[in-house]
Amino acid sequence: MEVMLAYDHSRNSRIALEAVKQLFAKELPTVTLISVIEEPGSNTSAGDEMFEAQYQAQKQGAERAAAELVAAGFSAKVLVAEGDARKMILRATQERKPDVLVMARHSYKPDGNFITRRLDALVEEFDHMTFGSVSAFLARRVQCPLLIIPTHAE
Repeated sequence: MEVMLAYDHSRNSRIALEAVKQLFAKELPTVTLISVIEEPGSNTSAGDEMFEAQYQAQKQGAERAAAELVAAGFSAKVLVAEGDARKMILRATQERKPDVLVMARHSYKPDGNFITRRLDALVEEFDHMTFGSVSAFLARRVQCPLLIIPTHAE
């Protein structure tokens, strides 16, 4: 079995990593962690330095996550891509043909206030209608099963 895990070493992707370890503990599939680094919006040397720092930090985080999986008995490898996360993950699934793609759902943490929760829900709905999120984009396009891990609970 081949599992692809979208991983950017964020809080949410760490939650997805833990979910993969729990959900697939008996099967111990091969897990490919795909980590996409967005290209900088600036052409300055400061932009290049910031991109390189982000690239190294994200790559090292993905490698540490892969080492965690190996320590838990999984076979793991890291795939690093540069560009638009939605397109790079879609391309990776088309080329690698995993049995399942696992990713975390992006979440905003409301403060518990009723009005704030409603505003957050409205903003999130508007975001999906206009720009879309990575998970919404992939849900419409990937040719393999997609498992989106909720991240609102701690």
